[in-house]
Order: sequence, then structure tokens, then C-alpha cells
Amino acid sequence: MQIQGTGQLVTLAHRLRAAGGPRLRRNFTRRIRRAAEPLHRDLQQAIRTVNLTGTGRRGRGGPSPTTRPLRALLAGAVRISVRAGTQPGARVWTDRSRLPPDVRNMPWVIESGRVRHPVFGNRRRWATQTARPAGWWSRTVRAGTPRMTAEVARIVDDVRRDLE
Repeated sequence: MQIQGTGQLVTLAHRLRAAGGPRLRRNFTRRIRRAAEPLHRDLQQAIRTVNLTGTGRRGRGGPSPTTRPLRALLAGAVRISVRAGTQPGARVWTDRSRLPPDVRNMPWVIESGRVRHPVFGNRRRWATQTARPAGWWSRTVRAGTPRMTAEVARIVDDVRRDLE
């Protein structure tokens, strides 16, 4: 079976509601969530391992003057949500509301591969850092999509077999 858009999932959700009731729906959503969890973990690991290198003077520096580690903060904002209603499916996303206002765009800035920021908040002095490898989100999603598609197809087949 191959999923062609969300039409098949919507039809399946209607049949779940009519035939299986809450038990079948809970089982369906739990299995969909489990199928999306590896991608969720991979995205969190990808942002934790992005290397931000600067072009400034070497030999200076030291520990960050802030108490919030950036990569861990961004990894904590990667969320997963599952819907089983009229638009069923799983969504892995970055929740901007879990980030402080000054770094809300940082996941997308790091995705582009170039981070430009003021040096310790000094707006007259700027630094540019490169994120290696660039595309932490898109590469990880591209690598995890075939696995998720196969798993969701297997789940949909199992549930359809239960309904027939």
C-alpha cells in the first residue's frame, strides 16, 4: 500500500470512529507516535551535534557567559504531536514558544549554515559563525522520511485489516 496524500488517512479516521471506537483510535495514535519518535530523537541529536565555528581570534574565549547552553535549549524545543481526527498524522516541529525571545529564529538560522550575531550583546561588534554541517533539519528529515513512511504504511495496513 502506498499513501497518496491525506485522503486515505482521513477515510481511515472516519472508519476508525465508526467501527473501532476509542480503543482502536488510541492504539492507532500510539503506534503513529512511536513511528515518529525516532525522527524526533534524530532531530534532537542533530541539533546537539551541530558544530558552530567562528572566524574570530583564536586562543580567546572560554566558557559561555550565559547559563543556557544553546544546542540543548534548541533540542528541547523540538516537539512531536499526533492527530487522529479529521486530519490524522504525526508532526515533528520546533515549538518557538519554548524558546526565549532572543533565540526564537535560531533553529532556522542554524539550518541556513551561517549565524551572525553581536559579540556578547555589543551591537557595534558582530561575529559570524558557520554551522557544520548546514541543513541539520532538512538532512535529518530527508533521511528519516522513508523509514517513517514505511512504518505508517504498515500501521495503516494493520488497522485496515482490523476494520475489514
